[in-house]
Amino acid sequence: MQEVRAGLERHVPGDEREARSCAVLLDALGRLASPFDEHAGPEHVTASAVVIGARGTVLHVHKRLQRWLQPGGHLDAGETPWEAAWREATEETGLAVAHPAPGPRLIHVDVHDAAHGHVHLDLRYLLLGPDDDPAPGPGESPEVRWFDWQRALAVADVALVGALRVAAAQPEARSWDSPAPGTMVGPTT
Repeated sequence: MQEVRAGLERHVPGDEREARSCAVLLDALGRLASPFDEHAGPEHVTASAVVIGARGTVLHVHKRLQRWLQPGGHLDAGETPWEAAWREATEETGLAVAHPAPGPRLIHVDVHDAAHGHVHLDLRYLLLGPDDDPAPGPGESPEVRWFDWQRALAVADVALVGALRVAAAQPEARSWDSPAPGTMVGPTT
């Protein structure tokens, strides 16, 4: 938890909504007994991925909400948020995604209401994806695809727009070059 707190304290919010979200999340980390456990209470940390590549960014239609969102979800027991972001992106897109070198990069934070009266404290990580068509796993939303940045901003849920703007400004998105083999890493602890 200390590594998550330290990452949040170093993170520079991009706008007022994100600044409020960071403050709420930092408070929750100090207040909640098990902030990473979705079963411990209605307020808990979630993790998501803004997947970028040569074709822009990957979004999927959330099965319950029916909105274009980034891949993400709840943390499994013992999992870090950046590991959960990687796992969820892999499951929901079917792409061989990876954290940029030298490791996980927190790019956005958002706190929002979720189903069943829950509040999601979402940590959003940048992940790099290959220039392949998404192929989500069984049980995942079949509506997943690459969007150029302009189209992604037009269709994305309003709570995602800030994260997309930050992702589009990352060096990897501004001048995409396929990294040399071995320069991307999977989840690290």
